[in-house]
Amino acid sequence: MTIKGTPAGEGLESSIVHAKSSVFDLLLLAGFCAYLFYFGLGYFGLIGADEPRYAQVAREMLARHDWITPILGGTPWLEKPVLYYWQAMLAYSVFGVSDWASRLPSAIDATLMVVAVYFFLRRFRPGFQLDGALITSSMAGVIGFARAASMDMPLAATFTIAMLAWWAWYESGRKRYLLLFYLCIAFGTLAKGPVAPLLAGLIIVIFAKAKGDVGLVWRTLWIPGILVFCGVALPWYAAVQLRNPEFFRTFILEHNLARFGTNLYRHQQPFWYYIPIMLLALIPWTVFVGAALVENIRSCWAKKRAILDSRGSLDVFLVIWLIAPVLFFSISESKLPGYILPALPPGTLLLAQYVRPRVTANQSSPITMVIFHSILAALTIVPALMLPYLVTYRHMPWGRGTTISAVFAVIIAAGMTLTLRHGLRTLRFVTLVPVVLALAVILRLGAPALDAALSARPLANEISHIDNQTLPVAAFRVPRETEYGLAFYRNSLIGRYEWGQIPATEHIVVAPQGAQTEVAAKVPGRRVSYLGRFIPQKLDYFWVAAKGVALSTQ
Repeated sequence: MTIKGTPAGEGLESSIVHAKSSVFDLLLLAGFCAYLFYFGLGYFGLIGADEPRYAQVAREMLARHDWITPILGGTPWLEKPVLYYWQAMLAYSVFGVSDWASRLPSAIDATLMVVAVYFFLRRFRPGFQLDGALITSSMAGVIGFARAASMDMPLAATFTIAMLAWWAWYESGRKRYLLLFYLCIAFGTLAKGPVAPLLAGLIIVIFAKAKGDVGLVWRTLWIPGILVFCGVALPWYAAVQLRNPEFFRTFILEHNLARFGTNLYRHQQPFWYYIPIMLLALIPWTVFVGAALVENIRSCWAKKRAILDSRGSLDVFLVIWLIAPVLFFSISESKLPGYILPALPPGTLLLAQYVRPRVTANQSSPITMVIFHSILAALTIVPALMLPYLVTYRHMPWGRGTTISAVFAVIIAAGMTLTLRHGLRTLRFVTLVPVVLALAVILRLGAPALDAALSARPLANEISHIDNQTLPVAAFRVPRETEYGLAFYRNSLIGRYEWGQIPATEHIVVAPQGAQTEVAAKVPGRRVSYLGRFIPQKLDYFWVAAKGVALSTQ
């Protein structure tokens, strides 16, 4: 007997088709996340001061089996909370200590964030869940921080899931979503501190004010949820404070309040700093996100009550979520690009909302918008192809290579424009083409240059070929990036000559090119021998004899 053609049969058939579609979506999303976030994580070494420092803290905590106190160089390092360290410790336990394993937590968190966007849209705004998830995964800011050993992606992911859960509760009334909101805000607090509940509260209060429903704030303050937040977030804070009485002063007073209100850590930027940062972080979707934002602000201004009383209030919530963190951190005296990472997902959700009715009605966007979008997306190819030169010489070359890259970008932009001029149905996949190409070029052509110019890994490898990890290493007048990078790759404390941290035993010292005389002056009566030069970073490294060894001419 067959039920095909009956209402029950049609329902079953529809369910099967829907299930197959969901499986296809998730497989496609998994493939893109695997490529965008995981592929080539170790193609270049840890960059900057933060990546190797955070990676080393997790390694030292794991070595001590200490899940409470962050440790760097054998002493407590209390500048950041613990969530990333826990994630990295787990990654090290499974895969061993390596630079790519230290980046794995951010890649996993980015994946969870993208999957959350997918399921949120499928449940509450079905039809464009794959678009929203792919757009979120392919933003420059998300790709970049998903490949970095830092606290920024753990905060962005937990905060994004929390805000999506809050809206799910607001629209559906189901308390399980509100419980998830509090759980994820607790994880956000463990990721980067009180900024998570502070930003969430700010966004919710502004939205409640816009709705004219102040009671919404009080309904959000749900006792079981607050207990979950306290039960998840507070035990670590209490434990680390009990073990380290200086934690409150170091973390809360200095690295939160003083960092926000003063230029204590020398990250001062102008008030408008985050405008260009946001425009860059949203690439390749900047043009359409900007259009979606402008349209929603204009609509809200023109017919406020009609929008706020309808399902369009999600758009208002997303606008507030996008703008509030940018304004909040613009007020701060200390500004770093990663601070506004939590403001990127609402931009892509706005874009999904913007595209949905146009695709459904088979409408096309203004040709000028399509052209600008295509040009911006395609132009990512040019710096990607020129990355080795940019990293080495710090400026864009003007010559044959740049011309060829520009022509290639123009061809891609023209192809995108021709494809999109009649409609936006293929927007996501057409735009992903230059993203995939640019990342491939960066990983295959640019990674060696990034490794040589910005990471301490190749320098540590050169030293290891001479020393085989037996001698201590010190540094003299080198950047913090080099010091922390050597500390991670050598797994040892790096003494600073400038601070009098000169080993009494024989050791290796890294210094700027031609600094042998200055090094010798720091260790009078001790033999100093030139070992080699690391040309990409203009550094020399020397062998220094132990105290008491007779000086000889070299």
